Amino acid sequence: MKHKHQFPRRRFLKLLSYGTGALALTPALNSLAACSLFHQQKKLGIALVGLGGYSTGQLAPALQETKHCRLAGIVTGTPSKAESWSSKYNIPDKNIYNYSNFDSIADNPDIDIVYVVLPVSMHKEFTIRAAQAGKHVICEKPMALNSEECKEMIAACNKAGRMLSIGYRLHFEPHNMEVMRLGQKGIYGRITSIDTANGFTYRGDPNAWRLKKALSGGGALMDMGVYSIQGSRYATGQEPLFVKATEEKTRPELFKEVDETIFWELEFPGGLIAKGKSSYNNSWGYLRVKAEKGEFELEPAFSYGGIAGRTSKGQMNFPQVNQQALQMDDFAQCIMQGKATRVPGEEGLKDMKVIDAIYKSLASGKKERIV
Repeated sequence: MKHKHQFPRRRFLKLLSYGTGALALTPALNSLAACSLFHQQKKLGIALVGLGGYSTGQLAPALQETKHCRLAGIVTGTPSKAESWSSKYNIPDKNIYNYSNFDSIADNPDIDIVYVVLPVSMHKEFTIRAAQAGKHVICEKPMALNSEECKEMIAACNKAGRMLSIGYRLHFEPHNMEVMRLGQKGIYGRITSIDTANGFTYRGDPNAWRLKKALSGGGALMDMGVYSIQGSRYATGQEPLFVKATEEKTRPELFKEVDETIFWELEFPGGLIAKGKSSYNNSWGYLRVKAEKGEFELEPAFSYGGIAGRTSKGQMNFPQVNQQALQMDDFAQCIMQGKATRVPGEEGLKDMKVIDAIYKSLASGKKERIV
């Protein structure tokens, strides 16, 4: 079987109710109502755009466990990947695309959802192209290079009447959902402090796209820090107003273009300060919340599995789950039932506003307003 994938990606590189930001996307929901009964009769087809490590190691395996959606197609610029994925997952040739003929996916009724799993610089383009092709979209985080791109993506999906969701898997993970419940419901009273960090020691390819600012938009803050920002936001259920940030770089020869380690303080309404850290040179992964009448924390907090937590009353007792399967199934159900996703594009936009302000604070050396 031969596939005409002559345009490699490298060429394009030159507790469910406590999720935050479940904003209704009115144009999309109106268009969904008419087809919801039809969708309820089948599993929705997902096409993965970009077959890197996350698609290969997490999303494709998760789609073998999902109940409401299935792996129906792929988009890749690498012929060898097209061959191997087609064989492994029984994907028909007509459901395999490259980055040049991607727009013809509009004519394929097998594909209901396009999942964009590409370098950040390509998120906006393929989210918009997918929506214009009439497909609902899941876009990986961070949502885009900056908040202005996020706004364009949201507007394009609304105009097309398609739903947009961001890959915030932890909104479907029981321990993190418990943090949302405890914090947002004030179970231990008013939150008095938050300390959170996420990172790892980077030992990968020194030429990887994640280390190229034009492709990634930034370093550990974009890749890992988005989890800590999310944690602070969903623990409080509030949006931060200001941020002050500083940077540390111990391996400038490796991180020539992007940040290595960033420290920040988010100021929330009422004066609450949430301290955060992101790094490509430290193994961190915790979320610690103190309140007037107790405390609660997760460590590990943000990993694909093995998440553990405790409160003032003892250890949290929740099962480990396939986060990605639950995330994708929930979005499929939102489409089928004509309801809003709890992690819409607006949720990604809120994180990017914080990230934009952190980078602005690094440049100015001052506290910056998050706008």
